[in-house]
Amino acid sequence: MGQTSPMTAPSARPRRRQRMEQGRRRLLLASGMALVGAFLPWMLTGLGTVSGARGAGLWVAYAAMLGLAGALLPARRVAAVQGGVLAVVAVALPVWQVLHLYALVRFEGWMPGPGLVMSLGAGVLAALGAAQLWRSPSWPEAAGPRPRRAEAHSSGRTARPTRVLPTRPTPR
Repeated sequence: MGQTSPMTAPSARPRRRQRMEQGRRRLLLASGMALVGAFLPWMLTGLGTVSGARGAGLWVAYAAMLGLAGALLPARRVAAVQGGVLAVVAVALPVWQVLHLYALVRFEGWMPGPGLVMSLGAGVLAALGAAQLWRSPSWPEAAGPRPRRAEAHSSGRTARPTRVLPTRPTPR
């Protein structure tokens, strides 16, 4: 009877996922906060609440979806721009809402609701995340120096990188 040998195929190790960057985590959290805050009450009045989805909160929800796409996108600069759009919308619209109502009736009979406050906080968090993504290096320092690209010839084609073969020591 023949003896069988174990398989010599390399074992397939599962690839470890890299941890999500701090800026992406902030942008992801800000998108979730803005999306939830957009549908919560933005104003509390004596007669009831006014949902954010009936006004500017809907625009915050649209921007939150853009911010969510940016948080999941691998390109850092594009993600930072999308986070910046979320930050501008989620800060400007709640501030405009408060200033507009203050100009109309001061603080007589209304209060900012939890959705307005949550959307404003999401805008600040998105601004922090977008700034972190914009400033972070595109090549991680832990990976070592960035590999150099081959120089281009005048014909427009890129040159192949030269491979340096190890030399054998000369016998004495």
